[in-house]
Amino acid sequence: MTTAWLVLAVGDEDRQHGGNDGYDDDPSQHYSWDDTVPNHGNLAVGDVIALWDKKQLLGLGVISGIETGSEIKTLYFCPECKKADFKRRKRLKPTWRCNKCPAMFEEPGSKKKRVVTYRSRHGEAWMDGRGLLTGRQLRALCDSPDSQLSMRPARWEKLRDALLALEGIDFSDLDLDDENQESDGNPEAGKERRRIAGGHRTSKVRTRVGQGPFRRRLLEDHGQVCAFTGPAPAGALQAAHLYSYADEEEHHDWGGLLLRNDVHSLFDRGQIGVNPGTGRIEVDDELLGYPAYAELHGRAPQVSLRPEHEVWLAAHWRQHWTPRVTVPASRAPQAVS
Repeated sequence: MTTAWLVLAVGDEDRQHGGNDGYDDDPSQHYSWDDTVPNHGNLAVGDVIALWDKKQLLGLGVISGIETGSEIKTLYFCPECKKADFKRRKRLKPTWRCNKCPAMFEEPGSKKKRVVTYRSRHGEAWMDGRGLLTGRQLRALCDSPDSQLSMRPARWEKLRDALLALEGIDFSDLDLDDENQESDGNPEAGKERRRIAGGHRTSKVRTRVGQGPFRRRLLEDHGQVCAFTGPAPAGALQAAHLYSYADEEEHHDWGGLLLRNDVHSLFDRGQIGVNPGTGRIEVDDELLGYPAYAELHGRAPQVSLRPEHEVWLAAHWRQHWTPRVTVPASRAPQAVS
């Protein structure tokens, strides 16, 4: 079974524990810790790392490497009992309160200590999951749900199932082998057929309120038409929000379009978009070798867009496409047939 780690990533403003100065985390790329943290030596290459901020999931990736080092670090402690377990009081003075003794103080004690440092690399296989699971749901997936540790072991299978129960989740970015096999250079290594477990399991997950009515309204507005590819069976069409519903948690009027299942997934990943400068569909260079997607490049949307649609699509473009150098439709390479 694959191991997953729920690790806490909070900014300086949200940090309560005062035992150290924090770490230089970039959740989508790397996570840093040291040997003063419980479980510091248990994370391994191939493990899933899921980052959260106490309130919600931020995202998850697969650890591709762990860098180790050494540095002198400032550690802080309660001046009365010398323990490093104290928290910030945001509105009251003195600023700090010890959890081990009744002491309250404005300035903690400090000392220098050489520590072993660790930094994971997981940006190569990262999936943005902000808001998909709440803090309560994530705690329940841990091996010890009541744990207060900043690095908590969990089962990847439980986390995966909770996410798969949500609409539109795509794990292709993670490139994770559930059997956790490693290749020895032999292309046939690890490819023997294994029995795939069946059956069902019950899990409690958060679902989107109003998703059904939202889809029905889009069908009333546009009929059985994918906004990018054209007419399609209703069963192949999904109600696509043009913004992050996980962030907004609201079905904005004229904030969605019907998209074919595969196109919806590619749109959410930023591989298909509408250029606000031309009003034309553009596809990622990676997709131009596929006829079904290459023919979309440079095409106008297949439904009439309202100004509200154009605003949301422009925001999607700025988020995913502005940093790129795109291929003009007239110069796009021919698809491989």
